[in-house]
Amino acid sequence: MGQAIPLSGPDITQQDIDAVTEVLRTSDLSLGPKLPEFEQEFAKYVGVKHAVAVNSGTSALHLCMRALDIKDGDEVITSPFSFFASASCILFERAKPVFVDILPGTHCLDPASVEKAITPNTKAILGVDIFGYLAEWEELRRIAALNDLALIEDACEALGSSRSGQMAGSFADCAVFGFYPNKQLTTGEGGMLVTDRDDIADLARSMRNQGRDTSGGFLRHERLGYNYRLSDIQCALGISQLESLPERIQKRTQVVEWYQEELASCEEIFIPQSQAGVSLSWFVYVVQLKDKYTVQDRDALLEYLTSNQIGCNNYFPAIHLQPLFRGLGWKEGMYPITENASQHTIALPFSSKITHEQVAQVCNVLKDGLRSLS
Repeated sequence: MGQAIPLSGPDITQQDIDAVTEVLRTSDLSLGPKLPEFEQEFAKYVGVKHAVAVNSGTSALHLCMRALDIKDGDEVITSPFSFFASASCILFERAKPVFVDILPGTHCLDPASVEKAITPNTKAILGVDIFGYLAEWEELRRIAALNDLALIEDACEALGSSRSGQMAGSFADCAVFGFYPNKQLTTGEGGMLVTDRDDIADLARSMRNQGRDTSGGFLRHERLGYNYRLSDIQCALGISQLESLPERIQKRTQVVEWYQEELASCEEIFIPQSQAGVSLSWFVYVVQLKDKYTVQDRDALLEYLTSNQIGCNNYFPAIHLQPLFRGLGWKEGMYPITENASQHTIALPFSSKITHEQVAQVCNVLKDGLRSLS
């Protein structure tokens, strides 16, 4: 067996390193010139008016809740098939997540289920562009407008995806991105809130910086805020990463093509497909075991891959079945499409740095593991 193949990893170039060290040679480590530069370049890339850099995608989601005045008693409709933060951010403000099931294939929110879940207490819809797939934003916008609801786009996994030339992050009242090392663009830790609305941008800029008014003094605090700032060190890395983003997206697309070739004849799994009308920026490569397999089979396969030094994980466990949400009253059987996906999906090693040889090795081990299940 060769070297271990990790599930993911950042793609850091010498240009990125030079950009960071250049900032380290200055006195502007935070709240310096790299912050607005990163925000302006990012807003231009996404095609929106404002970008507000913060220390994580989770923080960006929290600021969306605050800026939209989502509070106790409000309901926010969202997906149970996502990373935990897209639901926990609702609880931060003592609002109630209202989960609805997903569409097979893309694993994004089912608009028909969203419409049925609206009540007099509904304040917003929070859609997730899962794995880089785009949610059905045209339909979600129609539903939101018809019911006077705010619309939030969690685009943390979809930077660079587009539909008819419109970029992920530009479909809702506000949207968020995350820059963890497994993302298409990384700043180590970090995130971005984007919007065309001046009021949301102004509130987000104030709240990310301890509630300071953007036109006031450093020790003048207008509202409750947080230390959600992103340093100039990280912003410099973000600027450099943004310049090379198209190249990394293309590399990731190539890795997907290698996987598709290697797994095309594998009848035990569903392999991810393209999305009609969408130019996909792939976040992860997730295969799904066919329904004849049990969750125990899936877990045994994860263990087999791991024992053979192949990084893998179950992407994603259903949020409503996480211990916190079970304690709040959610249980099995409530969202069958989500639960079926969460019991059958396996994320395989994926990054812009993985080689064709490594992809072949991963697929050979996966096929061996599937044979062992049979």
